[in-house]
Amino acid sequence: MDIQEQSGLRAVLSGTPLPKVCLVRQNFPRDGLRDPAAALGEKLPAMAGRIHPGDRVALTGSSRQIANMAVFLRELASFVKAQGGEPFIVPAMGSHGGATAEGQRAILESFGVTEDFCGCPIVSSMETVRVAVLPNGDEVRMDKAAHGADAVIVFGRIKPHTAFRGTYESGLIKMLAIGLGKREGADSLHKEGFGKMGERLPVFAQAVFDHCHVAFGVAAIENEVDETCRIEVIPAEEIFTREPELLRYARTRLPRIILPETDVLVVRELGKNFSGSGMDPNVTGTFGTPFASGGIRKQRVAVLDISPESHGSFVGLGMADVTTKRAFEKLRTNATYFNMITSTVLKVGRIPMVLEDDKLALQTAVKTLTGVDHERVRLVYIKNTLSLERILVSEALLEEVRAREDLELLEGPRPLRFDSAGALLDFA
Repeated sequence: MDIQEQSGLRAVLSGTPLPKVCLVRQNFPRDGLRDPAAALGEKLPAMAGRIHPGDRVALTGSSRQIANMAVFLRELASFVKAQGGEPFIVPAMGSHGGATAEGQRAILESFGVTEDFCGCPIVSSMETVRVAVLPNGDEVRMDKAAHGADAVIVFGRIKPHTAFRGTYESGLIKMLAIGLGKREGADSLHKEGFGKMGERLPVFAQAVFDHCHVAFGVAAIENEVDETCRIEVIPAEEIFTREPELLRYARTRLPRIILPETDVLVVRELGKNFSGSGMDPNVTGTFGTPFASGGIRKQRVAVLDISPESHGSFVGLGMADVTTKRAFEKLRTNATYFNMITSTVLKVGRIPMVLEDDKLALQTAVKTLTGVDHERVRLVYIKNTLSLERILVSEALLEEVRAREDLELLEGPRPLRFDSAGALLDFA
């Protein structure tokens, strides 16, 4: 579908002013690990007896942009080799990457997880084996290469999920149940929807755990500014008992927009590298299901672009009200629809109103606000849901900014900066 020329819309919106903005720093603790590789290396010797000479050891790689993931996988590969083992990395991504082996390898490589850097092969395949059948007939499946390994080291980031709440959300349990399940395993687990996910996730993970040799887990937790603030090495037998406490801690370190409410939220870019939901609804409040809540309250959402690392996946765009022609031209349906079908959540992949440029998209969002003072429109603009230390806010929010010690005014107020083609230059 072509986007028709929009001079008529431009004329209608020409009188819609955009508010002046101020650059604001959100002051979060800067407690990232000074040397993440060394921090992991200090904890690995306790696991030495779990890897034996000649063991083929699978390491799990994520579809998320986890801070220091390539470094951690490199360190794990070195550790396995030091024990006489033979490490290899498997993409533990469910249906991401267009549900293809090539697509999942490409995702890892886009994060710097390459064979050269990590010093071991990447074995990417969508082939699975059935490891269990639950009493209700649901199959539990697992990546064939990982299942055939002598040991598995489960690496992942622990954080609150974007679509449900439970004892286990995003973390090592999810990597076992969904990541290593590939498309077939993830499809089986998701078939009851996110309302049942909290119950079903540990059941599927336990079945996978029982039918392969998990040596240990490595759990990363990130702070509010996308830095690794904790790295935990967990013996296999403690993974199920330790993860809930780590999730509770991770919940306190979520990136967030400190201001509770706005009229318009503008997101420069979404992408699967930032969140499984494209833009983390724990930040934006754009939840695709009714089984989780939080984030900033708002009336309109504008998404201006899709990250290159998302490889055309536009999961999350359906939660926006307006987007741009630039973003629209990057959409790849296959990269998106496999994930939507597997997750059973369809509205996240709807296509919102498409405007020719950024300025027109923002004017549309502002023009269609109801019940607000159009002379004092509240607007919050973020780069993405992982880059939240600096944000732009409109003049109408200045009083709230000045009243908080955790917000610092850096610049402004001044107009948003656009080029001659209507492209927003701020955070570009």
